Amino acid sequence: MIYSRIVGTGSFLPATVVTNADLAARGLDTSDAWIRERTGIRERRIADKSQSSSDLALEASRQALQAADTRAADIDLIVVATSTPDYVFPSTACLLQAKLGVKGSAAFDVQAVCSGFVYGIATADNFIRSGQYKRALVVGAEVFSRILDWSDRGTCVLFGDGAGAVVLAADKKPGIHASVLRADGSQAEILSVPGNVCGGAVLGTPYLRMDGQAVFKFAVRVLDESARETVAAAGMALEDIDWLIPHQANVRILEATARKLGLSRDKLVVTVDHHGNTSAASVPLALDEYVRAGKIRSGQRLLLQGVGGGFTWGSSLVTL
Repeated sequence: MIYSRIVGTGSFLPATVVTNADLAARGLDTSDAWIRERTGIRERRIADKSQSSSDLALEASRQALQAADTRAADIDLIVVATSTPDYVFPSTACLLQAKLGVKGSAAFDVQAVCSGFVYGIATADNFIRSGQYKRALVVGAEVFSRILDWSDRGTCVLFGDGAGAVVLAADKKPGIHASVLRADGSQAEILSVPGNVCGGAVLGTPYLRMDGQAVFKFAVRVLDESARETVAAAGMALEDIDWLIPHQANVRILEATARKLGLSRDKLVVTVDHHGNTSAASVPLALDEYVRAGKIRSGQRLLLQGVGGGFTWGSSLVTL
């Protein structure tokens, strides 16, 4: 049997830190206390105008490749999860490939919004299990600051920019035990950017729109269901999980999910307080931070989870 394992992680955050106090000082009708109480977020990173998703992805990828002791030329599959691509086309994955100075490998984007990284991991895992590829680079990269209405306190305080990456390699021992991916397109209106480019003009709105209460209820329910389904598919139990790494959307969602699953708060990875919601980048960013801090160690079992606009959701059970 062929399996895939995570052999390296990496991440990158833009230099500019924007605190809750900074947002209030700009005239936004909010405060540090208001944002913290409702979201748990105290600051987020914002990309410079010169930085694109592929630029952030490049730095995170370099870290992951170094951690995996792997050359970019040895990667035969690149999957980039993003909702904020550099261009309409070519894909951000193709642009990343060129910035890495290589060519020839398969490269494509996955668009599942905040579930994108989990979708990307599951996709790359299946390609490796099939024997078609041996090493994959899976990246989540976002510049969500570009699609925010900065006068809307219900959305702009939540998001930040960043990128995270992992290198997957074929192995005889299972690393990714099981993945479950789901979607419900009938829920599209509760979280969307309902615009597109046509005839050189933007039709609809280019800004993110969200029904916060509906998203909260939906997210907690499907994250709970997805976790249980994935653990069962792997032939394991919730008690076998060492770390729960959900999409970093809102600390209330994270804590509510852990409670429903009966998992200790000590097993919950939380980085949303200083990253904000970085969409497809949030899970690999959180993973890399805890790996580099020595909190997550080799041999531990991780449940990676995403939920986002579409609506999409999914989980992967991984032994690092």
